[in-house]
Amino acid sequence: MANFLLEVGTEELPASFVAGAISQWRERIPASLAENSLEAASIQVYGTPRRLAVLITGLPMQQPDKEEEIKGPPAQAAFKDGQPTPAALGFAKKQGVDVASFEVRPTEKGDFIFVKKLTSGRPISEIFTELVPQWIFNLEGKRLMRWGNGDMRFSRPIRWLVTLLDDVVLPIVLENGADVVKSDRISRGHRVLHPANLTIPTATSYVDVLRDGYVVVDAEERTDTITQQVQAAVQSLGGTTEIYPDLLAEVIHLVEYPSAVVGKFEPKFLELPTEVITTVMVTHQRYFPVFKGDNSQELLPNFITVSNGNPAKASIIADGNARVIRARLADGEYFYQKDLEKPLESLLSKLEKVTFQEDLGSVRLKVDRIGENAGLICSQLNLGEVETQQSLRAALLCKADLVSQMVYEFPELQGVMGEKYAAKSGEDTAVAKAIFEHYLPRNADDDLPATLTGQIIALADKLDTLTSIFGLGLIPKGSSDPFALRRAANAIVNITWSGNLAINLLQLLSQISQNFAQAYSKDAATLTNHLKDFFLQRVRTLLQDERKIDYDLVNAVLGENDREYAERALEDLLDVRNRAVYLQQIRNDGTLEKIYETVNRSTRLAAQGNLDTQQLQPTDVVKTVLFQKTSEQTFYDALINLLPQTEAAKRSRDYQQLVTALENAAPTVSSFFDGADSVLVMDANPDIKANRLNLLGLLRNHARVLADFGCIVKNL
Repeated sequence: MANFLLEVGTEELPASFVAGAISQWRERIPASLAENSLEAASIQVYGTPRRLAVLITGLPMQQPDKEEEIKGPPAQAAFKDGQPTPAALGFAKKQGVDVASFEVRPTEKGDFIFVKKLTSGRPISEIFTELVPQWIFNLEGKRLMRWGNGDMRFSRPIRWLVTLLDDVVLPIVLENGADVVKSDRISRGHRVLHPANLTIPTATSYVDVLRDGYVVVDAEERTDTITQQVQAAVQSLGGTTEIYPDLLAEVIHLVEYPSAVVGKFEPKFLELPTEVITTVMVTHQRYFPVFKGDNSQELLPNFITVSNGNPAKASIIADGNARVIRARLADGEYFYQKDLEKPLESLLSKLEKVTFQEDLGSVRLKVDRIGENAGLICSQLNLGEVETQQSLRAALLCKADLVSQMVYEFPELQGVMGEKYAAKSGEDTAVAKAIFEHYLPRNADDDLPATLTGQIIALADKLDTLTSIFGLGLIPKGSSDPFALRRAANAIVNITWSGNLAINLLQLLSQISQNFAQAYSKDAATLTNHLKDFFLQRVRTLLQDERKIDYDLVNAVLGENDREYAERALEDLLDVRNRAVYLQQIRNDGTLEKIYETVNRSTRLAAQGNLDTQQLQPTDVVKTVLFQKTSEQTFYDALINLLPQTEAAKRSRDYQQLVTALENAAPTVSSFFDGADSVLVMDANPDIKANRLNLLGLLRNHARVLADFGCIVKNL
């Protein structure tokens, strides 16, 4: 068995490209080998700022031989008077076989010529010579560049190439105009700690040779090393830190030989909000902050940076990093003090000069729309005067910090500084907190707003964004969603569910669409319908993907092309969630199976009648004088017993009593269909037939209070 090493040496690569390249090679190289009928014992992909590498072990020396059966021309066309025709001779030549090897076999379309062709496997040295350039130049990334006078494109200039098949260099040449890179066994060590070249004797010695050159090529090993060193460093300071996943993911691809360095800054900067300091450290300087205590957000005047330099020069490295962060913190201190000179409300006028969207005007106009939306939500929730005023005040101030000096310099702090400045300006605590929370969730892993005022402003803001962008016709298509409208809609549904907010989303969409249409001369009905369809899809996705509800049960509560169910879902998001969760529960415990056949059989037959699906009162549509058998009266009595359970379920959204009543009615309905006293529903007498269909329609309608059972798959 053979082992193969490829190393592509470059100028310093962006961390994001290294991470992406490792991921792409891990997926593509195994697929590439499989396409060439090659199997490997292991495939290890490595990456550092100056190199990408793959080590493939346990390879065969060549592809396996392949025997193919190839269909040729019809026998009638291949031979004439017992002699091969030009068609036969051409086929034989193309396949590299003799006419004598032809086999004539019958097929559905007549007799055809077949040949068996043995193709010898190619040596892997030949195959890899073709594959390596493909692996390199098929890598995708942002801002690929050209260099020199050639057309070669890569993230950074390629400076060396190692290709070893066991201990033999596989000759490969990358030509980039006058700049030619030839493969060799010569790699390069750490730029500072081992600037000399490294000679790699065999493919499998790669990791150890590079380690001797102070290069840790395995990203997972660097991750462990960085984590351990950072934790040890903060413990030596008597503090703690948070290993931010995004920061760690970036740092591991910025260093080849990591060493944690402790730095410090002046304690006076600790008077800044913690979020300002951590943003400077984490986002802008890629440092790990040091906190006091396990759960405290109070900082120590220290930081941990992960150096790619000489550990013996740690103090010099720390001083250099301290100078940089000192300047950034001094900027933050200046911005913070200048912003606090005036109350937050004073910044509102500046929002008139900030554009929200070209066709939608300024952020100040958006703030007004958010306020209108917040008022509608407060009205739906029947809030008192205090909570309503808090919500309207938070809506007015929620974007004010966008024009503060701090947020202008550090956009990541929008909302964060709004809360700080609101509190310093004497605003109510609920108002200040809502300014921060209305941006939540910022990403998929973020928390949702926890306070009622924060939930209201988050809904109001996101509803405005959705309505406004939809109103311009910029509806997301495919994977394109530049305004993150799917995320906004998901957030609206999840905030409603998490806060158990009794809002009528359908009514809100209609009212907000009308307001937008009047202001911007758009069609309100079309806009509302587009938003309804969009939200229904988000509810469907959230129920299936996040709540793990079976797809058919989701269809049962949302309806398939059933506007009645669709509108009911948007009118009461809490109810549609509760019904879906409850359906999944009774499927799991076996209760659904007990009532499924009863309800579904009735539903199928009831479709042949014309009873309105909203009808629940038997006395209005069933004539007892038309009963011919006892089973009809028993069925009717069961419906009378179902009625209070249905009404209770509609009021309380507690469907247990309804399902229990349906379960109790199942034997009665079964006897109606199949018992000794069963009836023929489709009676020749149209009045009797209609009466019996109405009985079934009423049972269907009672069940529809919970779900459309026609959408449920019996044995899913």
